[in-house]
Amino acid sequence: MPTGTLLLIDDEPSLRQLLSQILELEGYTVLQAATAYRGLELLQEHVDEILVILSDVKLPDGNGLALLPRYQEKAPLAEVILMTAYGTIPDVVQAMKQGAFDYLTKGDSDRQLVAVVSRAVDKAQLKRRVAELEKRVALPYTFDAMVGHSTALNQAKSLAQRVAQTDSTVLLEGPTGSGKELFAQAIHEASPRRTKPFVAVNCSAFPKDLLESELFGYKKGAFTGALTDKKGLLEEANTGTLFLDEIGELPLELQAKLLRVLETQQFTKIGATKPSSADVRIVAATNRNLRQEADAGHFRPDLYYRLAVFTVAVPPLNARREDIEPLANHFLRLYAAKLRKRLRGMDADFLRHLTHYNWRGNVRELKNVLERAVILADGDVLTPEYLPAEFDQPQPSPDAPSLVDDERTLRSAEKSHIRRILLETHGNKTETARILGIALTTLYRKLQEYEL
Repeated sequence: MPTGTLLLIDDEPSLRQLLSQILELEGYTVLQAATAYRGLELLQEHVDEILVILSDVKLPDGNGLALLPRYQEKAPLAEVILMTAYGTIPDVVQAMKQGAFDYLTKGDSDRQLVAVVSRAVDKAQLKRRVAELEKRVALPYTFDAMVGHSTALNQAKSLAQRVAQTDSTVLLEGPTGSGKELFAQAIHEASPRRTKPFVAVNCSAFPKDLLESELFGYKKGAFTGALTDKKGLLEEANTGTLFLDEIGELPLELQAKLLRVLETQQFTKIGATKPSSADVRIVAATNRNLRQEADAGHFRPDLYYRLAVFTVAVPPLNARREDIEPLANHFLRLYAAKLRKRLRGMDADFLRHLTHYNWRGNVRELKNVLERAVILADGDVLTPEYLPAEFDQPQPSPDAPSLVDDERTLRSAEKSHIRRILLETHGNKTETARILGIALTTLYRKLQEYEL
């Protein structure tokens, strides 16, 4: 049975009472007013409850059509249905142009009244859900806004919150899709620089020459096509935070220039003869093991140690499985509102598939799966039929025991442990070596020795 609060404004007591009874039998709560003045009073008092306003056009103290903008001003999320004893096409056109949901002629069938009100209530409820989601999206990226309460997530948040209050450089480590940029934005919002710019750049998204001009800017005439001076992202982020995503992809030549920024807060634009200054806090992120990259000569060791003043490990989704359900519910509500789908939730089997899946793409992959499921859904509950085909395949468990080593030996335990860490990192050998605390060459030797 429908629920919701309606406001009925009509100066005919008998008709007002009849319409109220019809709508109350449908499950609605109906507030009554005999005048426009009283109607506006009730609207003011119950603005958070009223979904639909049904207003007569001819009232003792006003015209419903003229009052339409005032109704909309006081209750922008409510829908307005105008009623009249003598409907005309020009009035209907005018009402719809001004944003009325519909225009009813008194004496129409009860069924038509109920149907129009039901559609108006549905639209008003949808507007409220969208407004709530937009409000959440508009909120600053804070640690409190992060979805999930797992131990792994809380530990990472606790570390990040402590360093956020300082001006120290932060290195965020974690697999792709785990939410490193969200952590960077939350660090900025919790810092003294929160009112200043937050500028993000993906170091893997630009070729070397273009990335240099994007980061540091250039002077007019520095190269063909440099017709004016260009501010770099360092200048754009001045007094704020510069987030360097995928810092491991930064070319070695630019690593030296970034190191100078970290040490002196100075840099030189392309084509410039004098250095420029920028007061920026650097937050960097990587899905690589930069320590091992530095040992292998692929990353400057001095830059690594300057970046890793404070390191925060952002956990993969497989390490925070208790967060899968709240995250899935969050994305379901987000896309249901965006796509105008009326979904009540997920069935138990759908949720079971999510919680047992091996999330190689982490939170980003979960988000994409939920968007796809909402698009495909033609019922009011998400079921496994809306999941991609790979969800029907057997999934390796990070805690699965060794299938070939039964002996209780140190060799067997070491082999099982390496296999488990490999599963957790989805075969990422660099990350596996970092977690195990061994050199990458040692890991490769172990893999060959144990035929993993």
